[in-house]
Amino acid sequence: MVGLQGRVTGTVGPGLVGEVIVHVRGGAEAFLAYPATAGERIEKGTVVVVVEHLPPRTVYVAPAYG
Repeated sequence: MVGLQGRVTGTVGPGLVGEVIVHVRGGAEAFLAYPATAGERIEKGTVVVVVEHLPPRTVYVAPAYG
C-alpha cells in the first residue's frame, strides 16, 4: 500500500475523515484517509500518495507532486 497513488473522493483534513480511492489488487478500493502532515487539507480530486497504511481500511496520504 505505501507508495501507491490514489485520488481523494472526500476532502481530507483536520477534523475530517476523508476518503481516497486507491488502485490495488487489480481493482479500485475506498479507504478512510487522514493527512500525513498535521493540519493539511487535501481537496476532492487531488492525486495523493499513501505514506502509511493502518489495516484494514485506513491510510495517511500526502499530495503527489510531479
